[in-house]
Amino acid sequence: MNETLTLLLSGAAGVALGLFFFGGLWWTIRKSLTSGRPALWILASFLLRTGVTLSGFYFVSGDHWERLAACMAGFLAARFVVTRLCQRLESDAAQTLNSETKEGHATQSG
Repeated sequence: MNETLTLLLSGAAGVALGLFFFGGLWWTIRKSLTSGRPALWILASFLLRTGVTLSGFYFVSGDHWERLAACMAGFLAARFVVTRLCQRLESDAAQTLNSETKEGHATQSG
């Protein structure tokens, strides 16, 4: 029972690390598009996200490959969650922009 709980906690830590890493990547890309210094944002974000993530994997694993594997599984699961969420957010933003554009044309011509 104790080992199962440890693996579940390792997986949860992997999810948290994945949310941090991939959510940070999404935020960085969006921020760098409007920044005057996009290369600096991308480099600094890469170093921070990679450092935190690798440190997290190191501490979670505790020299046990099973914990490392559970953490990696959670990390990859978070990748799919963040990817889906970002796609949905971008789709909703595009639909909102399209509807505002159509309304703007309707009121200007009417």
